[in-house]
Amino acid sequence: MGVSASGKSTVGAWLAQQLGVPFLEGDELHSAAEIAKMAAGHPLDDTDRRPWLASLSQRIRSAVSHGRGGVVACSSLKRRYRDALRSAGEGANVSFVYLALDRRSAGERIARRKGHFMPPGLLDSQFATLEPLQADEPGVTVDASAPQEQVVAAALQAVAEPGG
Repeated sequence: MGVSASGKSTVGAWLAQQLGVPFLEGDELHSAAEIAKMAAGHPLDDTDRRPWLASLSQRIRSAVSHGRGGVVACSSLKRRYRDALRSAGEGANVSFVYLALDRRSAGERIARRKGHFMPPGLLDSQFATLEPLQADEPGVTVDASAPQEQVVAAALQAVAEPGG
């Protein structure tokens, strides 16, 4: 979880590979209308996100019902979004790796990206919406400005620990 350009897709794919589980890029579940709205520079609101969260939740329920694990890369900016995803796991170990990144670094990363629908102008709205992972939520906060190998190692350690 984290703001745009925090490394969710890259770290998530590496983490899934290391764990030997499927990887899901949460952005792929956004509707064409949601992507168009963001691409036009308009942030999604809770109403816009409702069907997207429902799709993510359905994927989590399906994985759990088939006895599979997985890694999902998605922003999960608000606690209530994370609560919904955890409850979709129906008792499975759904935890979060919060890739914490400061505004300046995220802006620099977005400026270097090519071909992504998220424009740099939406970064401020993401930071305004962001509710960082809280101490009573299962998961870990990782400094996303560290080298990617260190970020993945920290994430792997966190999910390998009981309650992680």
